[in-house]
Amino acid sequence: MAILFFGTPQFAVPSLQALMQEKEDIVLVVTQPDKAKGRGHILSSPPVKSLAESRGIRVIQPSRIRNEDFYRELRAARPEFIVVVAYGKILPGEVLAVPEKGCVNVHASLLPKYRGAAPIQWALINGERTTGVTTMLMDAGMDTGDVLLQSELEIRDEDNAGTLSLRLSELGAKTLIETLRGIRAGSVRPVPQRGGASSAPPLKKSDGKVDWNRSAEEISDFVRGMSPWPSAFGYLNKEMIKIIRAKPLEGTGVPGRVEKASDGELVVGTRKGLLRIEELQPEGKKAMPAAAFIAGRRLAGKSSQGFS
Repeated sequence: MAILFFGTPQFAVPSLQALMQEKEDIVLVVTQPDKAKGRGHILSSPPVKSLAESRGIRVIQPSRIRNEDFYRELRAARPEFIVVVAYGKILPGEVLAVPEKGCVNVHASLLPKYRGAAPIQWALINGERTTGVTTMLMDAGMDTGDVLLQSELEIRDEDNAGTLSLRLSELGAKTLIETLRGIRAGSVRPVPQRGGASSAPPLKKSDGKVDWNRSAEEISDFVRGMSPWPSAFGYLNKEMIKIIRAKPLEGTGVPGRVEKASDGELVVGTRKGLLRIEELQPEGKKAMPAAAFIAGRRLAGKSSQGFS
């Protein structure tokens, strides 16, 4: 029977690929409209659209999904499932009611933890050691539907939001296929979410400002969660500096003050511990190791110079 796929970013691509490899009858892909990107404002297609079109699957990109013509088109396909992976819009009840066996969503957390748009980033920011993916039957709430399957994943010390998203997207694709097989076989049945819920609201660029009055470990987790977007940042001598990689160290210092800027090391004080900045990006320049940044600047440790 037919499947309709709703998805937009790279995170959704492995799930669409997995459905194709399973020879599922994907009759329609729904994705967000093309967006202008970069300094040249060049129109760019979502990754899901590029994959679908390369395989000859029809793609539509409605700017509004609360539309009767759109509902009619979905109903005409008579789908067994609608599969939703990081589509980016809340689906109205008219869409949820279309498929015979429901709308199956792949969410990048172990629900009910981290309901919302940025579960991967918030898991890292909050210092979680494990996370995972959940497939669920969608309802009218924000990630409140009944759980179908869950798969856990250990968060590595070197993970940032980019690398963790890649690994979770692959785990999500595997879990999605297991879910559809299980529903059809009767071995996977929806169960209500259990445990304490938490939220993962969307992030914006201004959220990346580092609070140097937090501990070095907390700031390190924050940097990981904010990379590659929206990026953690601070101001050094009024210049915005993106902090791409950083590690906590033992020691004491004044929050935000440059405690060391020599021997290839840039170390900044925090409320508890020290933060060694390993990679950064000055405003208007490319990312670089801290050693290269120090070589081109006159920075003195334990001076009046510091990050704000």
